[in-house]
Amino acid sequence: MVEKYNKIWEEIKLELENDLEEVVFADIFEPVNTIFKVVNNYIYIIAPNEFIKKRIEILYLNKINRYLKDKLDEVHKFKIMTQEQAGEELSDNREFSITTPDITIENKYLQGNLNPSYNFDSFVVGNSNRLAYTSAIKIADQPGIVANPLYIFGDVGLGKTHLMQCVGNYILEGDMNKKVLYVKTDQFVEEFVRYASKKRFDEFNQKYRDVDVLLVDDIQFLAKKEKTQKEFFKLFETLHGSQKQIVITSDRNASELKDIMARLTSRFEWGVTVDINRPALDLRIKILKKKLTAETSDASLIPDDVLEYIASVFENNVRELEGALKRVLFYCTAFNLDFNVKNAELALENLVKPRNNGNFLSENKINNVLSIVSDYYRITTIDLISRKRTFKYVFPRQVSMYLIKTIYDIPYKKIGTYYNNRDHSTVMHSVEKITNEIEMNKDVKKDVEKLRIKCGEN
Repeated sequence: MVEKYNKIWEEIKLELENDLEEVVFADIFEPVNTIFKVVNNYIYIIAPNEFIKKRIEILYLNKINRYLKDKLDEVHKFKIMTQEQAGEELSDNREFSITTPDITIENKYLQGNLNPSYNFDSFVVGNSNRLAYTSAIKIADQPGIVANPLYIFGDVGLGKTHLMQCVGNYILEGDMNKKVLYVKTDQFVEEFVRYASKKRFDEFNQKYRDVDVLLVDDIQFLAKKEKTQKEFFKLFETLHGSQKQIVITSDRNASELKDIMARLTSRFEWGVTVDINRPALDLRIKILKKKLTAETSDASLIPDDVLEYIASVFENNVRELEGALKRVLFYCTAFNLDFNVKNAELALENLVKPRNNGNFLSENKINNVLSIVSDYYRITTIDLISRKRTFKYVFPRQVSMYLIKTIYDIPYKKIGTYYNNRDHSTVMHSVEKITNEIEMNKDVKKDVEKLRIKCGEN
């Protein structure tokens, strides 16, 4: 029986050899040759030492499990053991069994609000994010010990949330009994207010204090929320004192946070603070290649010169970079066009035009608003500026127009150029509509206030 799995492992190693750099394959996978056992759909392979075991678990386990998925009809997964662990098991002559958990790994992801696709294998590393990536790996490997908290900051769309959830997913994949919870700060605030209004503090505390890993996104939204800040301070003290790992993201360094009490921001600096900067051209191209592999089975479908063109135009935001790639893929496929620079220019024409009009500084600020609003409403910037008429896109579009007008006081006609050359009357209508909504609808008012803060308005 084991011979069957040995053969599958050799096939996977051949695919890895073609996929990875020669030195990486030689150091990590060449020595891994033995299937130790197959128990309860887990295939145990032996790594020569703890270092290689950890490297595979952190960086490549998801990849080899994806390869395995195509080899067998029934779902199996790899587990890594060291030679020492295998030797101990043989000498003890222990029977190994895996108890069936009460909850599946998929449900654990859902309960923790985690996106299972955010893993270290899918995170593309370069000079702009290497320190943050390395720190996240070390913390995922030894949660609550290496650095607590891990504080990650940087502009919107650069991968902070992805990296934060890498930590949670890795810890959860290694031990399904760990309690990992991801929460956006605005959700935390709203939840505290809701529980407090009903005086259900015990339930609130039970949810947030009974965790092993707490991942808190966009901590800057605690600004001016004094009661919630006090509650978060107590939560931080409890978890930190129990060596429970805390990971925090923000759009700025902890020392630059406004309207958050000093004793709390000082706690954010207790551990390790790392930043993620805008990716250089070579990293942007690597990101596009990685995304292309995820979007299509043919990684060479789009030539390098087209990828370089896309990367040269979309230089500030990874999310927009990936959105541009999807647009080129869709455009050329839908119209049966060759993937070349000329057709890429046509596909991206309406996105690139606004970048070439007017003052660059203003353009940069406006693009920042578009990115923030699209991220907040969980749509792409391409859809935000498109002519799609469904409410899912129309309302965020109107909010973004309102923000650009009220924050930067740019002429209506100029704003329209950023939305596929819409008429100035359309922009005026959008601004008036959101102005009225703010007066009539408390939820809309709250959303717009959050977005103003995120756009950098004091």
